[in-house]
Amino acid sequence: MNKSEEIKTRLEEAGIRSWAGDNISDVLVDGDKEALIEEATVAFESVLDSLVIDRHNDPNSMGTGKRLAKMYINELMAGRYDPMPAATAFPNDGEDRYAGMLVVRSELTSMCSHHHQIVKGVAYIGIIAADKLIGLSKYTRIAQWCAERGTLQEELANDIVREIQKATDAEHLGVYIQATHGCVENRGVRAHSSLTQTTVLKGAFKDDPGTKKEFMDNIKLQQQYSCDK
Repeated sequence: MNKSEEIKTRLEEAGIRSWAGDNISDVLVDGDKEALIEEATVAFESVLDSLVIDRHNDPNSMGTGKRLAKMYINELMAGRYDPMPAATAFPNDGEDRYAGMLVVRSELTSMCSHHHQIVKGVAYIGIIAADKLIGLSKYTRIAQWCAERGTLQEELANDIVREIQKATDAEHLGVYIQATHGCVENRGVRAHSSLTQTTVLKGAFKDDPGTKKEFMDNIKLQQQYSCDK
């Protein structure tokens, strides 16, 4: 049994799904990623052979199978194989409790699960603090971890909300993503000016017009700041 089949068996026994956007780190053990890279290298080399690319004599294609395997598992889809980054929580209570809105801008690189083309964009994460807070960098780390897998932008926004809710226990959150998609720019319609925007709102961000407006106003300010830099 090869390593991928062994891992699939573990996933089935644990009742864990293994779609392109799913994290499977709970069943992985030491050495699994390295073994998957070796197995994927052979598979990518077979793809190159099927495309009639002489990977044995073309100096630019020698080693490409291994590079692709490492890129997928360690970079483009690292969010499938690595556990969520640690997000130490700090108490938010007492007289100094912060009860306002926090908006964090996070740059993202993801991959469309349909055509495996790059998705590049920015996520704006809004939260009204609950009884605990996480460090500012952790919002970006969580968002990037959610993005590093095959997914759709609509799913990604929901994933980020869900994972930040787990880390903070917050009820009131909003995520706005603005991104360009390689599958739209580089194939099919080839729309190079295409831009996709998705929004997921929870709690007051969804139900209270004033909170929603404050969130969107903060996004506009951050966008202006980015343009001015």
